[in-house]
Amino acid sequence: MDKLDDMASVYEFDPFTGNIPATKVEITVSLCVLYTQGIETKQWREFGRTEVIDNTLNPDFVRKFILDYFFEEKQNLRFDFRLEKPLGRGDNLSLKNSTGKPGIPGKKCGTIILSAEELGNCRDSATMQFCANKLDKKDFFGKSDPFMVFYRSNEDGTFTICHKTEVVKNTLNPVWQSFTIPVRALCNGDYDRTIKVEVYDWDRDGSHDFIGEFTTSYRELARGQSQFNVYEVVNPKKKMKKKKYVNSGTVSHTHMHTHACTHTHICCISYICNPSQSTSLHYMNPYQMNAYAMALKAVGEIIQDYDSDKMFPALGFGAKLPPDGRVSHEFPLNGNIENPYCNGIEGILEAYHQSLKTVQLYGPTNFAPVVNHVARYAAAVQDGSQYFVLLIITDGVISDMSQTKEAIVNGAKLPMSIIIVGVGQAEFDAMVELDGDDIRISSRGKLAERDIVQFVPFRDYMDRTGNHVLSMARLAKDVLAEIPDQFISYMKSRGIKPNPAPPPYTPPGHTHHTQI
Repeated sequence: MDKLDDMASVYEFDPFTGNIPATKVEITVSLCVLYTQGIETKQWREFGRTEVIDNTLNPDFVRKFILDYFFEEKQNLRFDFRLEKPLGRGDNLSLKNSTGKPGIPGKKCGTIILSAEELGNCRDSATMQFCANKLDKKDFFGKSDPFMVFYRSNEDGTFTICHKTEVVKNTLNPVWQSFTIPVRALCNGDYDRTIKVEVYDWDRDGSHDFIGEFTTSYRELARGQSQFNVYEVVNPKKKMKKKKYVNSGTVSHTHMHTHACTHTHICCISYICNPSQSTSLHYMNPYQMNAYAMALKAVGEIIQDYDSDKMFPALGFGAKLPPDGRVSHEFPLNGNIENPYCNGIEGILEAYHQSLKTVQLYGPTNFAPVVNHVARYAAAVQDGSQYFVLLIITDGVISDMSQTKEAIVNGAKLPMSIIIVGVGQAEFDAMVELDGDDIRISSRGKLAERDIVQFVPFRDYMDRTGNHVLSMARLAKDVLAEIPDQFISYMKSRGIKPNPAPPPYTPPGHTHHTQI
């Protein structure tokens, strides 16, 4: 059984590692070692290795390579295929050796099959367990040694291996160990995508006997143990040959648990400048986004991928509301007090544009009400299942500094982070104090338990050539840089640990890295 921690990169929280935006793709290779080439140095460096599979000339590896794909760059890859044990004179067989020449001159060493698919943004993982009943007997002496192989369906109709269970020896009614796997590995976040499962009888020489197969989907598996999750294991060849053939046994799904820390993001926008004036930062230019919209889109398009349903509460503050002109510091952008949620970043932008037509921008710039608003929700969920990120976009000097400091100190012990983006040319010295990178923020003699605020002035990231895409990419990278550490610091302070991967399975008589 493969170590699932080797697949952990499928769902790492790492949109901040590249200087420019990149798309993650998963490469499935029937080989052992992947090398990447540096753009400037042209040197080859080992990127990763697959597991070793015994006794086969047609290996199908479970372990995948997760790469950042840059559309605008040429990225050279080299794949080496090696035998674990030396051949007759101690030579290793490889399709390409370290010099790039064929491993055995004049001989075709085989064919490498590559497939690549852009990875979805699902960060969930699932723990599941299966058992089988009355599987076919395949061994002459004894019963069968069954194991299961899971395949994810691809966009072109092919299948890619994504998991193998351990072997259960000498039984027709195996109960396999539970295992944890990223949902993205099973279905790339598409709950209705077909998952194919094949059942085999393990043989030491690698010629495993096919028992049968069945198909399901993650949506079906998520139902857990039920009559709908009992599958007939069918051998198509037997079914065609034998009229009375029913099945080669059944497989039951006995346990299912999904692990996900839901990130809830709340967006807050200050309303203190007249949007009808062309000098206003809220001014709606028909040809380009204003500074508020650019900041919201730059940060929001990344953090929305860590929200399970992409429904965001969006609030405004510092405006007079109709019909009585009451000043509010936490009003819903969509005007719906009962349901302030917007569908994705585009939904927030639409609500923001509509609100500029109905509210009167006024002031002052008070942060404490919205910080306390989010803190009330975060205080209700402190078990690690949810983490809240408050995004504040403002162009004014803060008016309630002491109250905001107290709210942040209280919020530092809760599962929440605060991102503040300053737009315009105002003096933001007070925001730097809230950030707490150099000096931890305090209020009434009480020190914040941890740093939860990240402040950046958008003007520092504006590209001089007017390239707004580049400006937004720079802003997003820096403004989100501290979120992973803040998230981890909360989990560690509360003793909340990620679910451990199950131990690797080692078949008897094999070395620690041998796979079935």
